[in-house]
Order: sequence, then structure tokens, then C-alpha cells
Amino acid sequence: MNLTDAVKVEARRLGFSLVGVTTPDPPQHYDVFERWLQAGKHGEMGYLDTQRSRQRRYDPRQVLPECRSILVLGVSYPASPRVEKGSTHSTPLPHGRVASYAWGDDYHEVLPARLQELAAFIQAQVGHPVPYRCYTDSGPLLERDLAQRAGLGWIGKNTCLIHPHMGSYFLLAEVLLGIELRPDPPFASDHCGTCTRCLDACPTQCILPDRTLDARRCISYLTIELKGTIPLDLRPQMGPWVFGCDICQQVCPWNLRFATSTGTSQFTPRPGVPQPDLGQELALTPPAFSQKFRRSPVRRAKRRGYLRNVTVALGNSRDPAAIRTLASALAGDEEPLVRAHAAWALGRLGGEAAHNALLEALGTEVDAAVRQEIEQAVRSAAG
Repeated sequence: MNLTDAVKVEARRLGFSLVGVTTPDPPQHYDVFERWLQAGKHGEMGYLDTQRSRQRRYDPRQVLPECRSILVLGVSYPASPRVEKGSTHSTPLPHGRVASYAWGDDYHEVLPARLQELAAFIQAQVGHPVPYRCYTDSGPLLERDLAQRAGLGWIGKNTCLIHPHMGSYFLLAEVLLGIELRPDPPFASDHCGTCTRCLDACPTQCILPDRTLDARRCISYLTIELKGTIPLDLRPQMGPWVFGCDICQQVCPWNLRFATSTGTSQFTPRPGVPQPDLGQELALTPPAFSQKFRRSPVRRAKRRGYLRNVTVALGNSRDPAAIRTLASALAGDEEPLVRAHAAWALGRLGGEAAHNALLEALGTEVDAAVRQEIEQAVRSAAG
């Protein structure tokens, strides 16, 4: 068995479902990335728009000067089932939704050890040290572009990498290597055809015709990357999503046909994470949040961001049973960001109880931004 084939066999043994090899040449669609940045569609993700970051994404040899090949890998995680609008729940308060990649352990902590083991295998095979760098959504690489060039699938209209027999529920990782492996032919076909289900289903219409998205409108960006106030016009479109969003994957025909509920054991859903009880989540203290989401991707949002998202989901539930919980958060949560969005949620729910809770909070709130949200919510609740 030659080295490239041996590496692929070992990668699959380590749990990688997709394995391909490409060269360190500039990505084919780098110009699309540049135009996306210039249009400001990356929002507050400023780390993408530095000169050093752009140079590295254009030329992987800026990351590893000795790079002669790039091993691109994909590991599957459970597919997210669709929950039809209007579905009922058995608990007093409604449930939220968490993107399925975040149901289990954080892939940033799971995959690096496997990548290091794969690099050690390669060095053992060649009999000497090999320069390498390992990344999984953590380095300045255009991962999906590299994956398409390594033959792992095509970049769909929803911007996800789609494999023709496995769908798109994959996490990508790369090993830049200072040795030459046999490159795979690029995946040349586009199997999206005339389908527009992902574009039609996106609540915020963030998916753009050039296979990019306006991150500023994406629910995943709003619930994870955005650290401050969620724009008023987008809050109602977020529905029950409290961390990430799977809608554009849920409706994709390739996932409906091929994606499965299985994946790496470390991504197995933790209790209370896929569809969390929103009332219980809003009561999470800082220690309780840290305990529940230890080694979880949800930590990225931090408690204030996560509870901000929870209040929006409660407002979108239109469930009057949420008023007491939201009123408690508005009156007593330590984070102004949470109190501000709790006020909005009460205004969205409306009614006498919500209106009274807002007026009571207005009498004691000292934060200017929160007071502004309360005043707007009072008008909404009264109407």
C-alpha cells in the first residue's frame, strides 16, 4: 500500500468519514471571499479581515512554508430532525433548539487529538519528522474550498459542503504536510440543480445567490458570533433557535435522503441540550451554565449571550406561561444584555401581566440601554 492510501485507511480508522488530498495552491473561490469581505457581510468577525488572515487564506504556504500537500478530513455528527411549526411539548414552557453539531462535546477539543495521532502515523510511515499544522475551524484556511478541491463534495447553495452519499452534516479538519501525497481530483459536479429549498426556508433570507451568506442576518451568527444586541427586525425571525441553526440543512434533499442520526460517539446528544427547556435555561446561574456546558460548543456564546438568545426564543414562543420567567430575568439578572432582551420578549408576548412587569422594571432599572428596550416594549405590550 502506498503512503497516500495508508494515510487514508488510518484516517478512517480514527473516525474520519471523508478523506481527501489537495495541493497548497490558492483556493479557486478566493475572489468570492474577498468580495464578501469588502461588502462587509462578515459582520463583527473582524479576525477574517486582517491582512495577515487574507494572505494566509490565499496561500496556505503562508501558514506552513514547507507545505506540499493538504489532507482534508470530514467527521460526521448527528443530523438535526425537523420540528414542524406549531408542535407541542409536554413541559410547561416551550423548548428551544440547538444546532446539532453542538449537542455533544466541543469538536475543537475532540478532533485535535485525532489529527495529532494521524500526523504521528504519517511520520512513523516515512521514518522521519515531517513539518505539519493541524486545524479544525481554527485556522486561516478556506476549508470548504479545499474540501471541494480534495474531492469531498461540492459547495451547496446553502454554503455547506455536501457529499453526494452522506449529505452535509460534517465537521471539516485539515493537516498541512511538508511531504507530497497523491492529490485527489476535485469534485467537479454541482448537484444542487434548480433546487432552492434552503433559500426559501431561511427565515432571515441571509443566503445569497453566489453561494455565500450575509452573516449579519444568519441565525447562527446572531446566536453565537454577535456579542451585543440582536437587531430588532431579526429577533422575530429567530424562532426557537438559541445556539446556531440547522434549517438550511434540514430542508436539503441530500440530507433528507442520506443524513443519519448517528455520528462520532463524542457528539452524541447530551441530556437537555438539543431542545432545552427555555424556562430552566433562563434560570441558569453562572456556575450552573459553566457546569452544564462544560466541554460544549455552547460555551462560545457565554452565559449572557446564551440567555439573551433564550429570552428571544421565549418571546417568539408566544406562550403566556413565559411571562413570569421573563419578568424574573428582567428584574434580577446580572447581565444588562439579558435584561434588555427579556424586556423585548415581554413586549412581544404582550398582555396585562407583561405590561405590568415592564412598568415595574422601568421604575428600578438604571442601565440606559435596558431602559430604552423597556420603554419600547411597554408600547408593544400596550398595543
